[in-house]
Amino acid sequence: MSESIEERAGTVGTRENALNGEANPTRKSAYDAHHPPAGELIDQCVHCGFCLPVCPTYILWKEEMDSPRGRIYLMKMAAEGDAAINQTWVSHFDACLGCMACMTACPSGVDYSKLIEATRAQIERRYTRSSSEKGFRQFLFSTFTHPERLSLLALPLRLYQTSGLQALVRRIGIPKLLPKRLQAMETLLPQVPAPEKVPELLPAQGERRRRVGLMLGCVQQVFFPQVNAATARVLAAEGCEVVAPAAQSCCGALLVHTGEEEKAVKLARRTIDLFEKAEVDTIIINAAGCGSTVKDYGYLLRDDPEYAERAKAFSAKCRDILEFLAELEPRAPLSPLSTNASTGDRPIRVAYHDACHLQHAQRVRSQPRTVLGRIPNLEILEIPEAAVCCGSAGIYNLVQPETAAELGDRKAAHVTSVNPDMVVSSNPGCLLQLQSSLARAGRNVSVHHGIELVDAAIRGVRL
Repeated sequence: MSESIEERAGTVGTRENALNGEANPTRKSAYDAHHPPAGELIDQCVHCGFCLPVCPTYILWKEEMDSPRGRIYLMKMAAEGDAAINQTWVSHFDACLGCMACMTACPSGVDYSKLIEATRAQIERRYTRSSSEKGFRQFLFSTFTHPERLSLLALPLRLYQTSGLQALVRRIGIPKLLPKRLQAMETLLPQVPAPEKVPELLPAQGERRRRVGLMLGCVQQVFFPQVNAATARVLAAEGCEVVAPAAQSCCGALLVHTGEEEKAVKLARRTIDLFEKAEVDTIIINAAGCGSTVKDYGYLLRDDPEYAERAKAFSAKCRDILEFLAELEPRAPLSPLSTNASTGDRPIRVAYHDACHLQHAQRVRSQPRTVLGRIPNLEILEIPEAAVCCGSAGIYNLVQPETAAELGDRKAAHVTSVNPDMVVSSNPGCLLQLQSSLARAGRNVSVHHGIELVDAAIRGVRL
């Protein structure tokens, strides 16, 4: 580099000024004492720049302080009392998608996930957001982390769609008159399905091989219940007895990723308690964001004398559904897929989009391709810029809608370039983002969770 990272912090890396605001004159850390970003992790970063080509915000803006190494330097400055936790400083962390692509790219093995989550928790304790920002986030947290509340909200939304009102509203352009965040919520709204419950206990077909617990998720339960139903059916067909406790709630993933640590810890304890009672061999997750969090409960609850060891044992049982199926010797026969779109005799072309929290946070990349590759007459297509986020990132596409839409349009263009018959991913947020982005691009391509394809191939039904 022609300039040092220190020089870039003051010149290149901001839309405003990375050091705007007064640093603590006594050079005390800007953080409180509860789990600040770990100095040893910060010091692992050698500012080599391998993270830059995969960081979504750096790709868009080419600004140093909106890159992983730039954000790590801002963490270091705050730790040393050279930067304050003010609006400008916070804006660089709010702009981060938390996609963890930098972790895959990093040759030094910097655990950026631990750094960004600790930093965001500090922000939520040490920084006062505006009333409107705080209110909007509180609405999202109090709704999306409570499936029963989300289910109540789904009822009028479904009526809004089935009555034809949504089509009319969109045709006359009303969404364009709304604030950006409300526009994003309306645009991302999928076709709300009728409720579909997974039984609390689904027996294995044939000889029982495993007893597994199924996490149903929050958004997944309400907007993609067919994914949970498909997951349970596939597991049963593969000789697994499936336990899906009705009392389960949010796993805390959304809260962990946005700095709401205390609330996340409470939900993690509740989830552990519930699945311990279920006495299962393996815990199955079919939402990548949830999977990355529950696999790290041991770290989240590391200070809890009652739960620390239990959390480690819980996390050791957790598997993404496609990761689990890749490890399990297949039993159920698979038929070629049948779709509404005719493909003649050629294979069905499936563009596989890697969910960030599956490929980067969980390091699960080959397994979904292995499982999907077992389906006859199916061709898996690789999407350009596969390592780069689609812009969903938890609630990012709601709190940062313009950036998310730009990334979504970029992803839609790359998907379109491979001319698929359908698109597949492994996270409800990605499914929503891809559906919205492809529709905006005028592409009528169906979007599915990978387990839906496996389920359709086992049952021989049209997808």
